[in-house]
Amino acid sequence: MFPQFKYFKELYYALVVLVVVLLGGTLGYILIEGYSWMDAFYMTVITVSTVGFSEVVPLSMEGRLFTSFLIIGTFGTFAYTLSNVAKYVVSGKYRIYFKNYKVMNELEHLSNHVIVCGYGRNGKQAIKTLTAHNQKFVVIEREVDIVNVIRESMEDLLIIEGDATDDSILLKAGVTRAKAIIATLPKDADNLFVVLSSRELNRELNIISRASDDRSEHKLKIAGANNVILPDNVGGSHMATLVLTPDLMEFLDHISLMGKDESTLVEIQFKNLPSDFEHKSIIEIEKRYRTGARIIGYKTPQNEVIVNPSPDTELVQNSKLFVLGNPDQIRRLKSALHIDE
Repeated sequence: MFPQFKYFKELYYALVVLVVVLLGGTLGYILIEGYSWMDAFYMTVITVSTVGFSEVVPLSMEGRLFTSFLIIGTFGTFAYTLSNVAKYVVSGKYRIYFKNYKVMNELEHLSNHVIVCGYGRNGKQAIKTLTAHNQKFVVIEREVDIVNVIRESMEDLLIIEGDATDDSILLKAGVTRAKAIIATLPKDADNLFVVLSSRELNRELNIISRASDDRSEHKLKIAGANNVILPDNVGGSHMATLVLTPDLMEFLDHISLMGKDESTLVEIQFKNLPSDFEHKSIIEIEKRYRTGARIIGYKTPQNEVIVNPSPDTELVQNSKLFVLGNPDQIRRLKSALHIDE
């Protein structure tokens, strides 16, 4: 079965019927009239299409009877096939097929990407931020109408039509090769399924899930989510903080909304720290390279976050740095530490 059969089902059926009619008519003329393959095929075409050209050679009584039944039995076959072809061209279904083919082809070569489950309010915001930072991602959305609108309006966006709670859809999205998944489905139960399946399929995956109910947070973390976000709580807290410290929040929002080309606050991971940098202190790195970037946070391999770490803090495998600086400064620091962009 063709992978995109559902998009061309009616067209396939029409073409199959046409082929059967042409083959049957050709064989009939060969057996009854003794025509050659070419003459029999030509006679079948002009008969079925009701063009009405003269016969190749005069037909016998049996041949005329066969021709009459062929016309009656296949009346409208050509018209039916042509109307289906026209419908698929006018409706644009052929474009959906080729877009799906393009998406599937790109997904086969995609790795270290982010999977966003759901194109709702939270999903759109996640996509906006990922796009601003040039992060590769793919979207999973179950609503066909939404998928079609996205394919028409945002051709560069990789989107899969399907249910994110289905393991086969997650595998199609490349969950085994992804670095993170963001579950933004409206129901906590669905997000729980996504978290469970994703954790089983990829043990190293960074899983972030949305939750509507406070009681779901603990369950999602038990299921394997690294972080659980409650949008209502975050939104309320953010608004209250804007009242208490408006300038500080405006500054932090300014940093978080910037794209990759303007980033001022970034996270640097040391999954594979070069041996010549291991156990060197922050002050040694800053004195030696003088990149201008400022290290304002440090996360230990045990997930302990240290704000404004001591200059004597040593870099070790699987630790992280939170760095403040302009793009050039951060680029120089990454280059000094042999870290790819």
